Amino acid sequence: MRVVLAEDSVLLREGLVGVLTRFGHEVVAAVGDAEALVAAVAAHAPDIVVTDVRMPPGFQDEGLHAAVRLRRERPGLPVLVLSQYVQRAYAGELLDSGDGTGVGYLLKDRVGQVEQFVDALDEVASGGTVVDPEVVRQLLRRRRDPLARLSPREREVLALVAEGRSNGAIARALVVSEAAVGKHIGSILTKLDLPPADGTHRRVLAVLAFLRA
Repeated sequence: MRVVLAEDSVLLREGLVGVLTRFGHEVVAAVGDAEALVAAVAAHAPDIVVTDVRMPPGFQDEGLHAAVRLRRERPGLPVLVLSQYVQRAYAGELLDSGDGTGVGYLLKDRVGQVEQFVDALDEVASGGTVVDPEVVRQLLRRRRDPLARLSPREREVLALVAEGRSNGAIARALVVSEAAVGKHIGSILTKLDLPPADGTHRRVLAVLAFLRA
């Protein structure tokens, strides 16, 4: 099958190209960032995409965000995510796309054999779903209580944010500096898997998570 591969590590990218070629697949493009991934899919119309999650320029969730975008623009495009990280902010959206068919999410450190990876690739390409159990566990934990990772102080800050208070007003209410409030809010956004993204107001998304919990 024809594969577009996105992986920012040159050594790993070349290794994956070698593996895929050895098992009879054609890597029509091997790229190192999300923008190049989207362009490669447009140029080559592959049978499947294999992508990492964190790639340049921000090393946050660029690869996974691109995968969600590609699935939205090209319904039915099989996508296999291969990463060290579970980026929960978009993982659920990816796995829900296309009724959950033709999609996979594997963790690099938990792939014990090359054949396991190739079998997953074939399964996803044929319309199946392959998800590492650890990915499932983390997604379920987030859905049960997205605030479980927050400290008591961070929950207190988020509650005040939900009341519509500014950083200065929160600082006065808690008798701390605005800088301290800013650090707490940054930690909250990180723990809720809300990285910077164009067109997204992360503070509002954090409040929504608080209200849902």
